[in-house]
Amino acid sequence: MTLLIKNGTLISATGTSLTDVLVDGETVVALLQPGSTLAEAAEAGAERVMDATGRYVLPGGVDVHTHMQLPVAGTTSSDTFESGTTAAAWGGTTTIIDFATQAKGELVRPSLEARMAEAEGNCAIDYGLHMVIGDVDQASLKEMTVLVDEGISSFKLFMAYPGTMYSDDGDILRAMLNASETGAMIMMHAENGIAIDVLAERAAARGETDPVNHGYVRREELESEATHRAIQLAKVGASPLYIVHLSASGALEEVVRARDAGANVFAETCPQYLHLNLEDHLGLPGFEGAKYVCSTPLRSKHEHHHADLWRGLRTDDLSVVSTDHCPFCMKDQKEMGRNDFRFIPNGIGGVEHRMDLIYQGVVQGEISLARWVELCATTPARMFGLYPRKGVIQPGSDADIVLYDPEASWTISVDNHHMNLDYSAYEGFEVQGRVDTVLSRGQVVVEKNTYVGTKGHGRYLRRGLTNYLK
Repeated sequence: MTLLIKNGTLISATGTSLTDVLVDGETVVALLQPGSTLAEAAEAGAERVMDATGRYVLPGGVDVHTHMQLPVAGTTSSDTFESGTTAAAWGGTTTIIDFATQAKGELVRPSLEARMAEAEGNCAIDYGLHMVIGDVDQASLKEMTVLVDEGISSFKLFMAYPGTMYSDDGDILRAMLNASETGAMIMMHAENGIAIDVLAERAAARGETDPVNHGYVRREELESEATHRAIQLAKVGASPLYIVHLSASGALEEVVRARDAGANVFAETCPQYLHLNLEDHLGLPGFEGAKYVCSTPLRSKHEHHHADLWRGLRTDDLSVVSTDHCPFCMKDQKEMGRNDFRFIPNGIGGVEHRMDLIYQGVVQGEISLARWVELCATTPARMFGLYPRKGVIQPGSDADIVLYDPEASWTISVDNHHMNLDYSAYEGFEVQGRVDTVLSRGQVVVEKNTYVGTKGHGRYLRRGLTNYLK
């Protein structure tokens, strides 16, 4: 089907323009000057014309950090690949990259194949996978090399969670040396997990077991120390490094210092670290704070973390906004830690609200329209080997397109979200701007507040190497 989107304001990572967009099948085929002879001819020949007057026209969002149906500590994150990708589509995200996980004692290939089977035929939008390496040995290092050629070009390691996912400095360096040879990206959960466990044990022994203690023991210093150490190891290993879910000013300072020295060090933050805080959310009375238990944790409103992170987004010291979408219901899931914060499943659901929450930065003057698109679509696609197929509206790219109404206003609530979650971390947030229409590879999946997509529409994406290195 040929489709013309006319009269909208096209937003790219480089600016805005009044531009009509012609789609043929799954692909963007032309950008046209409104009112031109070519635009008139395209309209006459199009099978469908969408009038985008008063709407922004932007590339579909690319969320490169999600955890659908992830097994954690005896339970599983509450969004399946079907429900989670459907919610993503509602929020203007048309591509996710999730994770396959090799736990300690397991082999990489069977872990990957099992994860592929879970996702195949169930996703509403296109998807890719990173590989978590939980057991760095000769077999997994060999598989890392092979997987790059198979379209999995990024590998995540953990400096946290001793006894389960933790990698020591030697293992991290081995993986980085491998990545330096293949061009792969190393992703890092940068927290000093050994030190955190000491503080957590001491807090529990004192009877300090409420959810807010999760934030107290995962101190900012232990994030910044691990970030510094990861950067130094990447320097020795000559590997690009991507810090996930950066939450605090001190960790950002380490990234800024490395980038100013010319290192290929990148970082993402997440909406929760820009809009939520320890006192008002994680520190809610009783067990309510469990809704906000995530790692890295929410930081204090009495410090400058929010302002520093927004500044980092403006200066490109924070290159990407992802969600770390890992939802757990309060009932039967978060409640597992009712008597001890150490047993609360870590995670916040947000895949549906990322585009809207970061657009509030435009509304508040923190970032520009172009930077919004760059952070949420273009740079994620470039960082993880999907550009220019994803993250941009240009001839030859997939027709992943969002029509966004900047004048709409609404309130986020558990009553109107589409994630499989019995609460909203952003309950009562008043939002300006809203997704109007979403196309995934030329197919309309959301239109006029109605979901019209289908399970299984999403395709698996083989990714190339990053093209975002200095």
